[in-house]
Amino acid sequence: QVQLQESGGGSVQSGGSLRLSCVVSDYAYRSNCLGWFRQTPGQERVGIAALERDGTSSYASSVKGRFTISRDNAKNTLYLQMDSLRPEDTAIYSCAAGRAWNNAGHCSAVTDWGQGTQVTVSS
Repeated sequence: QVQLQESGGGSVQSGGSLRLSCVVSDYAYRSNCLGWFRQTPGQERVGIAALERDGTSSYASSVKGRFTISRDNAKNTLYLQMDSLRPEDTAIYSCAAGRAWNNAGHCSAVTDWGQGTQVTVSS
């Protein structure tokens, strides 16, 4: 059973915006942390935004002030609003459910991953 399913990736010019969505199963939605990670070729996956069950959010310094994580409990959906996009934001973005939240912008002890969606920012 697919626990998390992303959508909303695509191509955009530098300075533009995109919103990613992640539909989460009832089971995964009860996780202590829901978050977004991104990965570029040859690099490790990096957490960039995380949302604790009580609604507390955190961000990696690379996206703070430009990206916003949120959720819609009625739709079991996690969002990532990305504004002021830069070419260095180009990556595969994945949503995740984890057992713990931290204030550095990522969930830890991840139990479930989405399949990923490509975001490409051109200069």
